[in-house]
Amino acid sequence: MSQGLSATQLTVGYGGAPVLNDLDFTVPQGRFTAVIGPNGCGKSTLVKSLARVLATEPGMVTLAEQPLQKLRPKHLAQRIALLPQHPVVPDGVTVRGLVARGRYPYHRPLRQWSADDPQAIAQALEDTSMTAFADFPVAELSGGQRQRAWLAMVLAQQTEYVLLDEPTSFLDIAHQIDVLRLCRSMTANGRTVLAVLHDLNQAARYADELVVMHHGKLVAQGAPHEILTTQLVTEVFGLASMIGADPWSGSPMVVPVAD
Repeated sequence: MSQGLSATQLTVGYGGAPVLNDLDFTVPQGRFTAVIGPNGCGKSTLVKSLARVLATEPGMVTLAEQPLQKLRPKHLAQRIALLPQHPVVPDGVTVRGLVARGRYPYHRPLRQWSADDPQAIAQALEDTSMTAFADFPVAELSGGQRQRAWLAMVLAQQTEYVLLDEPTSFLDIAHQIDVLRLCRSMTANGRTVLAVLHDLNQAARYADELVVMHHGKLVAQGAPHEILTTQLVTEVFGLASMIGADPWSGSPMVVPVAD
């Protein structure tokens, strides 16, 4: 087993046929990894399984060789943070109050704060450009602002592993790029980031590594320039394309073939 966060023979479903079937995967430590693939291929199911949101058989998902089921909830929350696709905000919560919830894993029953809380919250708000909205009710924010508030909460949690399920949803292009840059900066500061993305070109430009899924299987993994080919795009996405070089970064760029 790996010392990191790993899935071994992972088989998970929702009451019918399994969505993931006998999948082996170790999250690359200290890197920004993007999970890509067509809708319904199991990307979100993989991320939820790695965060113990979905029940798995003992030993299928481990962290430092320990089954996730054996870890206490607070201990797990100090190691792994998850931002799901559609988080729900309780009524009346401000942005600062939401971000503060990321600090709960470090609180004790008789002390609902820690000395590190103020700095962690302030830094998370600054990193997501949400400082000016700190006292706004989350319910009054735009979709993009709300997404950044959730990202700030995840940052405030200060975990080794950050799992993001479609973190650029609802964001305009400028804020999408901000989030992807933030993912890269987190790895520069020693964190491990695994994010489900839909934009192939953004994934290829910003991620250190791509994980490609299809029909519940991991079909390719590696650096973008090593695995992103026209054959892969055709087989996985059913899209005829050309692969060029991004004129700014030199990363692979997928260009759909015109009709």
